[in-house]
Amino acid sequence: MAPLGYFFLLCALEQALGSYPIWWSLAIGPQYSSLATQPILCASIPGLVPKQLRFCRNYVEIMPSVAEGVKISIQECQHQFRGRRWNCTTVNGSLAIFGPVLDKATRESAFVHAIASAGVAFAVTRSCAEGAAAICGCSNRHQGSPGEGWKWGGCSEDIEFGGMVSREFADARENRPDARSAMNRHNNEAGRQAIAGQARLKCKCHGLSGSCEVKTCWRAQPDFRAVGDALKDKYDSASEMAVERHREARGWVETLRPRHARFKAPTERDLVYFDASPDFCEPDARTGSFGTRGRACNASSAGIDGCDLLCCGRGHDARTERRRDKCRCVFHWCCYVSCQECPRLYDVHTCK
Repeated sequence: MAPLGYFFLLCALEQALGSYPIWWSLAIGPQYSSLATQPILCASIPGLVPKQLRFCRNYVEIMPSVAEGVKISIQECQHQFRGRRWNCTTVNGSLAIFGPVLDKATRESAFVHAIASAGVAFAVTRSCAEGAAAICGCSNRHQGSPGEGWKWGGCSEDIEFGGMVSREFADARENRPDARSAMNRHNNEAGRQAIAGQARLKCKCHGLSGSCEVKTCWRAQPDFRAVGDALKDKYDSASEMAVERHREARGWVETLRPRHARFKAPTERDLVYFDASPDFCEPDARTGSFGTRGRACNASSAGIDGCDLLCCGRGHDARTERRRDKCRCVFHWCCYVSCQECPRLYDVHTCK
C-alpha cells in the first residue's frame, strides 16, 4: 500500500492539473524519440492515465508517431495564431506546456484539443503508410467502386486506424461525467473529422509517353496545413454551450447544450466551448496571458494582426531595420543556384 502522504500528493496533483492532458509534454525533448527501442520509457511519460500507459506498452512502436503528432499540432497552432493576441505560446520547463491558458473551457482550449487530436491521427496514419510499424500499413477499405478511366491501387492511407489510435489515446483521460470532459471529447473528435472529411484521391498515370490511358488511385489524407486551416475556421465560428447538471444512476452528470437556441446546434465537426476567453492584452499569470507588449504588428492591416487591435489600443513603436537578403540569383547548368546578398531596409512596428 502506498504511504498516505503519497496518496494526498497524487490527489493534490490531480486537482491542480484538472483535466489538463499533460501527456502533450511527450512532444518536448529528444528523450521520447527512442520510444520504439526502449519500451521502459512508457512509464516515464508524465501524465499518462492507466489506459494510456497500457496502450503505450501494447503499441510502443507507434508511440514515436504519437509524439510527432503532438509536435506538428503545436507547430500548426502557432502558425494559425501567429498574428493574434494569443499566439499559442508554449511554456518552457512545464508539464502543462501551454500554461494556465487551457485551464478554462475557452475557444483556445477547444482549438488546441482539436488540433492535437488531429495531429496524432495524422502522424500515425502517415507512419503506417510509410511502413514504419508492423502493426499497421495500407488500407484495403476502399470508398466505393472505381470510376471511369481509373482503378484502385497504390497505398491508401489508413485514416480509420489513425483515428482509432487518436481516439483510444487522446480521449483516454476524458472519462469523467463533467462538462469539461464532454467538451474535450467533442473537440477531439472534431479534430479527427477535419482529416476524414478532407480525405481525397491521389492518382498516378500509366500509359505510353505519359498518355494516362489508365490511372491508379488511392485514398490520402489532406495536407496538415489544410487541417489547421479548417480547424481555425471552426475556432472562429465555435459554438458557445451551456452546462446542464442532472442526476443519473451513476450520480450527477454534466452535459452540454447550445447556449443560444436561435443558433444551429453544433455538429461533430464543430468546436464547442463554455467559458469566455480573456482579452490577452496584458500579462496575467492566472490566465496564462503573456500580453502583447513588444509583439510585431502590421501597421497596414485593419485585422486582428493590425497594430490597433493587436496592441489593444496602447499604440505602437516604429523603427527601421537593415537586413541582408539574397538577391540577383542565377541558375547555373547543371545544377545549382548562386545568389548575392543585398542590404534592404524594413519598417518594423511593435506594440507599446
